[in-house]
Amino acid sequence: MLFFWKTKKVADIAAQEVPQDYWSIVRRQFAKNKLAVWSLRLFYGILFIALFANILANEKPLYCKIDGQIHFPVFRQWLVDLNIAEWEDKFVLKRWHEHNYESAIFPPITYSPNTIDKKNLTYTSPFQEQNLSPYCRKHYLGTDALGRDVAAGMIHGTRTAMLVGLISMSIATLIGIFFGAIAGYFGDDRMKVSRIRIILNILAAIASVFYAFIVRGYNIADGLNNGELFLQIGIIVGIIAGIFTVANLLAAVLKKIPFLGKKVLISADLLIMRFIEVVNSIPVLILILCIVAIIKNPSLTYVMVIIGLVSWTGIAQFIRSELLRVRRLEYIEAAQAFGYSEWRIITKHAIPNALNSVLITIAFGIASAILTESFLSFLGVGVPPEQVTWGSLLSASREKSEAWWMAVFPGVAIFISVTIFNLIGEGLSEALDPRSKQ
Repeated sequence: MLFFWKTKKVADIAAQEVPQDYWSIVRRQFAKNKLAVWSLRLFYGILFIALFANILANEKPLYCKIDGQIHFPVFRQWLVDLNIAEWEDKFVLKRWHEHNYESAIFPPITYSPNTIDKKNLTYTSPFQEQNLSPYCRKHYLGTDALGRDVAAGMIHGTRTAMLVGLISMSIATLIGIFFGAIAGYFGDDRMKVSRIRIILNILAAIASVFYAFIVRGYNIADGLNNGELFLQIGIIVGIIAGIFTVANLLAAVLKKIPFLGKKVLISADLLIMRFIEVVNSIPVLILILCIVAIIKNPSLTYVMVIIGLVSWTGIAQFIRSELLRVRRLEYIEAAQAFGYSEWRIITKHAIPNALNSVLITIAFGIASAILTESFLSFLGVGVPPEQVTWGSLLSASREKSEAWWMAVFPGVAIFISVTIFNLIGEGLSEALDPRSKQ
């Protein structure tokens, strides 16, 4: 009897020490999937390479001493890019490998992605004998037709892939949560809007299209060609926000008239889901190619924004399905009973408890975005020619079939990146599955 009592006491203590909150359970469930755990670790490694690409692969030394003066060129380049500092003439007139250093510490890869090594032109194999300068290390993954180091291109291509995947899916997440939350929370029976508000918002939508896009069509095209994407987006958003603000302020005044102030039921879920179906009916890749073809000056920023603008529908559908369930729960009814506004309930109570499934969609979406950017780079569209990416390295292998390293290394990188995000998504799907929390 004493033995069973001690056993029960130990079991009770062990149960108390194990955290039983939701995310602790999710972490334990995720840890059971070894492939997902190792994929997450690989993601951390890839993210580290992306963040410190300039330190890992750069023709500039991390530290050097010339004529008794100490310099940190890699870090100074960041200040130069921000227009805070300038290079001295001696660093502009001579290549970095041609200086006479009293002492120097170079990165592991002593080349930038666009550094041309004239001594190792026309596809130098990793196993081929290479002609190297005093401060140049071996081309560990070979060179391309111009003598550019493939290892440096791979490292900086990692940054490009992560930027495209994370930023484009951040844009898609914001748009998807907005539309999905409205469709899921209000459904077809909760959104009631006054007649005057409907009329003025329809007029505001027409006016926004006219003044933000049609009237400014030339300015938008000129700004895109000059690399002013975010400025033009800011102006467009400002115009649209201003018009809708005026319309709704006017509606708040006019709704005091009984006829105009009468509320009408709007099927928000029906309208948004039909809009999502229209967007999904358009082939995403063809749409991206058409948009990219219009832009005269290709930029990676345009690619990220375009992928984000066409990838939000899956997130919206997941949020919608979760909020259709969440809006009927007791704590939502309690918040409504306290008289909280609908938008406060949506943003502070409904959405935070419906984001679990979105994590799965984001993981799969990042993999899709990386694959899309690599495909565009492979075709040579959307990304500037001087921008080295995994897709551009893979595309260069078509010029010479014997240069196997140009196809193998970027191909493996794309495969690994897409695979680990898919495995992370599967791990999250299993960890967040209610049936796995038995």
